[in-house]
Order: sequence, then C-alpha cells, then structure tokens
Amino acid sequence: MFKKIKYEIQEMSILLRNVPSTMVTLFAVSLITMNLLANKSITLPVDWLALDGGIIVSWISFLSMDVITKHFGPKAATQISIFAVGINLFVCFILFIAGNIPGIWSESYVEGHQAMINLALDHTISGTWYVLLGSSIAFIISAFINNFLNDRIGHIFKKNADSFVAYSTRSYISTAMGQFCDNFVFALIVSHVFFGWSLLQCVTCSISGMIVELLCEVIFSPIGYVVCQKWKKEQVGKNYFEYIKSK
Repeated sequence: MFKKIKYEIQEMSILLRNVPSTMVTLFAVSLITMNLLANKSITLPVDWLALDGGIIVSWISFLSMDVITKHFGPKAATQISIFAVGINLFVCFILFIAGNIPGIWSESYVEGHQAMINLALDHTISGTWYVLLGSSIAFIISAFINNFLNDRIGHIFKKNADSFVAYSTRSYISTAMGQFCDNFVFALIVSHVFFGWSLLQCVTCSISGMIVELLCEVIFSPIGYVVCQKWKKEQVGKNYFEYIKSK
C-alpha cells in the first residue's frame, strides 16, 4: 500500500513537470474564473435557458481536459483536473479571508448605500460553502466521465487516431456528456436542495447549458487539435511516458 502511494505521488510529480505549464495555468485559471463569474446570471430573452457568467470560460476547462486526455491519457487528465480543483479551493479560501476582513471596497462608495453594497461585495468574493462544495463535486465527477469517455471513443479510430475527425468526435461526445453531468450534479446538489428547483428544472437547465457549452467546444476545438499535433511532434511528456513504461 505504501509503495502504491509513493508511486502515485512520484507519477503525479513527473506529470506536473511534463504537462506544459501554459495548459495547466489556463486550466486552473478557468476554474477560478468560473467560480467568480458564476455569481452573475445572464439575462436572456427566453425563460427556458438559464446561464451564468461562468459559461464564458467553462469551455476552456473541457478543451484542456480533451487535449491532455488525447496526449497523456485519461488518468493523467483526471489527475490534472483534481490538481486544478485543489488550486481553485485554495484561491477560494484566500478570497473567503479577504471577504471577511473588515474594510471597504472601492465600488461601495455610493451615498446612502455604502454598507449594503460593501456587504454584497464581501459575500460575492467570499462565496457560499454549498455552492463551492457543489461545483467542486460536480466538476470532479464530470472530469472523470469526460476524460475516460473521450479515451474510450478514441479507441474506435485505430487507423486514423490522429485525424481531426477522430479528435473532434471524441471531444464533442465526451464534452456533451461531461458538461451535462457537471450542470446536472451541480443543479441537483445546490439548486434542487437549497433553492427548491424541481428535477425537471435541473434537467432542462443542464441540457440547455450543455448545448451552449458544446457550441463553444465546436468553435474552439481546432485550437485543441493543433496543440495536440504540436505536442506529438515535439515529443512533449517524453519523461512521463518513459516513467509509466518502466513501471
């Protein structure tokens, strides 16, 4: 058991040194930004579509997972996902401290409303525990589904595994399922339990959000494909693959 834990720690350490820092940074920052932007709901002309500001960057997380899964495998992508969630939780802890430190935000200087606005800003920055819990659980579950489904679909394309058709097919399907699970689990934990949403509302919101996020994936997937091709050409992660092979 001890040897297994030691091996996993060593593998994770080598993985973090081999996955390009730009990708890991974008991944982590997208999660942190989603956590903040989710506090703002988007006003839409239709009642059946409910979206928040996090939709602006959520596609980056799934695009990052698809690229890492294609090059390093689903286990590595899931490990990086958990690592990014850890960074997000750490930043949320810092923001929680900042939101509870006595002081005045610059944007609260509105005559007659300063105290109310300042309190609202504190609550927005510090976040709510059940929202953070729900988003973290939902993302970890969706990351696992996205990464391993992406990998399994990739096995279908044995002869042309590196083609754009293969990459886009595995990315679109896994992203659709992953995004739906992310939205649904979050809605079930937070919206259903704490805000009284019906199960139908949870499902319809999850589907509508999935469609919008999938469209973003379709638009930006060529970028992910180019990155994958570049990594393969430059033999990115050579040390990691050699370590995995040796074990």
